[in-house]
Amino acid sequence: MTFTSNTPLDHSLYGLDPAALEFFKQQTGITGEDDLKHHILAVQAQAFEVAPYPCIYSFGFTRLRISRHPKYESVLQLGRDCGNALLLDLGCCFGNDGRKAVTDGWPVNRVISTDIRQELWDLGHVLFRSTPRSFPSPFIAGDCLDPTFLSSEPGHTSQTPPDLSSLTSLNDLHGKLTAIHASSVFHLFSAEQQASLVRAVAALLSPAPGSIVFGSHVGLPKQGTIREEVLGMTVEMYCYDPESWNKLWEDAGPFKTEAILKEVIAPNGEVGWMMVWSATMSTRSVV
Repeated sequence: MTFTSNTPLDHSLYGLDPAALEFFKQQTGITGEDDLKHHILAVQAQAFEVAPYPCIYSFGFTRLRISRHPKYESVLQLGRDCGNALLLDLGCCFGNDGRKAVTDGWPVNRVISTDIRQELWDLGHVLFRSTPRSFPSPFIAGDCLDPTFLSSEPGHTSQTPPDLSSLTSLNDLHGKLTAIHASSVFHLFSAEQQASLVRAVAALLSPAPGSIVFGSHVGLPKQGTIREEVLGMTVEMYCYDPESWNKLWEDAGPFKTEAILKEVIAPNGEVGWMMVWSATMSTRSVV
């Protein structure tokens, strides 16, 4: 779902929790809270002109979802323990979650980010006051529903490490990734598209036990379609429940799955549900 670039932005939605405030101060070098707010609002306005997405409208890009995930510390340990471990941030927007992982110790050149719009990554450099030289983390733009970019049916995969500087699609990473983070991504698509994307993302993981996909998105106690009014538009979103979501991953590979629902109270007082989940490779898959 997108708004239009003419949709008026609501600055009252801005607010950084203490962890995010510290992170943005450290990353941008802007220590004054009013100056930091002005900077973030300016980048938000630029981004909304080219990509009028709800996550930009509602300041979703300021929330450090990756570090709030219960698997985060174990993911960081994978980065320390596994030689040449690779982390992918799927649907990265400005790249805040990948930058958080780098801040916490994952090597910057081993974190790969992807989103459908190159402009969002470029604006991430504006937001964090960095350059491709000062933050040399690989980025690749593409549509995760396009099989030429991401497919569950890979061709021949090399055993040699991929050249991250010359990636042309996520298909170049089949079987190579140690960890994949995906927050606020799957619920953007239909039930069938989500199921297909699960299979495609599963194919990216290394078959080594412990490789993991983790994230969060909107869920429901019983799977079905949510319909709600947002800024005068009717929004439909298909949401899985934990049991059905786990089954998608278990059908896609030898995964140990975990998924829980967390209650979320919207600003208007309505109750919603966020599903926090992970799928961990439990045994070496057989080729």
